Amino acid sequence: MTPNEMREMTVKAEEVGFDHAWVSDHVVLPTRVAPRYPYSATGVPRFEVEQPYSDPLTIMAFLLASTQRIKLATGVLVLPYRAPVLTAKIVSTLDYMSEGRVILGIGVGWMEEEFLALGLNTFHERGRVTNEYIRVFKELWTKDDPEFQGRYCQFSGIKFHPKPAQKPHTPIWVGGNTPPAIRRAARLGDGWLPIGSRPPDVLAPAELAQSISQLRDLTEQAGRPRDAVEIAFSGDVAFGAAGQAGRHPMSGSAGEIAEDIGGYQQVGVRHFRLSFQGDTLAQRLENMERFAKEVKPQVAVS
Repeated sequence: MTPNEMREMTVKAEEVGFDHAWVSDHVVLPTRVAPRYPYSATGVPRFEVEQPYSDPLTIMAFLLASTQRIKLATGVLVLPYRAPVLTAKIVSTLDYMSEGRVILGIGVGWMEEEFLALGLNTFHERGRVTNEYIRVFKELWTKDDPEFQGRYCQFSGIKFHPKPAQKPHTPIWVGGNTPPAIRRAARLGDGWLPIGSRPPDVLAPAELAQSISQLRDLTEQAGRPRDAVEIAFSGDVAFGAAGQAGRHPMSGSAGEIAEDIGGYQQVGVRHFRLSFQGDTLAQRLENMERFAKEVKPQVAVS
């Protein structure tokens, strides 16, 4: 999308009552990628190499300045790609300048070719890198005299300001459906971002319920309240005729989509990251507004 289209989508989302707008992350798109995409049965990624990916933190600054209420979130920022102290500074500045309208969704990354293009040799250590960077962020965002001595980052004798507007810090939401991602969310996250309703690979409520139960158990084992981690389920909304055979969740009539959302709510989901289909900006805006007018009134607010 063009800058004006991004702004128009976000302003419309705010206008019709959505709480969050999400931006995604790639620095480069290699022309040849091994089939290891974790959210596809074939492992083949679903992107076009010519697809433009603007820097998500820069987009957030642009969109925060164009809106008044809606929160901007990364879904997700690949933490190993960026120097942690500098990233912490950018995010805290965004949160400070927007008076607390930032959510940091994070992930470990899956594309080794992109790591290599960025001059990084940490692909096989990306989980450990990510865990350490999260701890770096929290140290910088919450301590008056931050100090850290880790494997990938070390500092002492520094001051770090401004702190985020949100307290204790900008929320960190962990992306990914894998067991390591769930453990990361339980131990270090404020939220968990399972990838769900993206046909043909659909995470049904019953399957998600098992992962949520595991998340709750691990959160408790980490010494945190059982419900300390929020959950935001992602899905592609596609309006169509009611009663279609073989329809996937979040598709069909407004009533069917609302019923699907209710099914996920019953297993513990409180937030939804929704993508609205359309070949043009006008179609996406129309579907977003239709969802707000026809589906939201049928959905119970938790």
